[in-house]
Amino acid sequence: MRRVIQVLGGVVLLVGGFSLGAGQAMAIEEPGYTVIEQVDNFELRMYEPKIVAETLVEGDFSEVGNEGFRRLAGYIFGDNRKQQDIDMTAPVSQQSDSEKIAMTAPVSQETLDGKWRITFTMPAEYTMETLPMPLDDRVILKQEPAQLMAAIRYSGTWSRERYQEKEASLRAFMDAQGLRAVGEPVFARYNAPFTLWFLRRNEVLIPVERLQGS
Repeated sequence: MRRVIQVLGGVVLLVGGFSLGAGQAMAIEEPGYTVIEQVDNFELRMYEPKIVAETLVEGDFSEVGNEGFRRLAGYIFGDNRKQQDIDMTAPVSQQSDSEKIAMTAPVSQETLDGKWRITFTMPAEYTMETLPMPLDDRVILKQEPAQLMAAIRYSGTWSRERYQEKEASLRAFMDAQGLRAVGEPVFARYNAPFTLWFLRRNEVLIPVERLQGS
């Protein structure tokens, strides 16, 4: 199930740096998943395999998202190398060019080896073979397998305190459902930074597996 949300005119995409003109609209693709269970604002989801562009950023929880976004946005808005075979005769020629890649949601943030891992999911139409290579060596493309994730959805600010509060609630839900974490929690943001705090869609997601007998 591939989910699409509509972003209306005047929106800055997610964590800043790129805006749409007044009156324009843009469909934002989200990672595909199936809801296995739902209890209030908690969900157990099976995510489809996907390709992500990732970058690792050092810094404070509330600041690394902006830096990570700038790097990843640079990649999808043309800071990449598209390699194309021109001719099957001898000699084989190659041409380098840039390609713009459609924006997706959310911007995801998690810890990895003492740094923050910021990711965009690539549109489903691409494969590892058809995606252009990033020119910024801090941006890496990775294939991720299908994954079972526990999720909590909430509105409000992007503060670390609120994130930690929701993470604690999600872990309590996991305990009640017989789910064990098998990876680091992910902070997912779906809206522009100037979106009113009570209209923001935020999520905490944790990769999980079921405990035996659950």
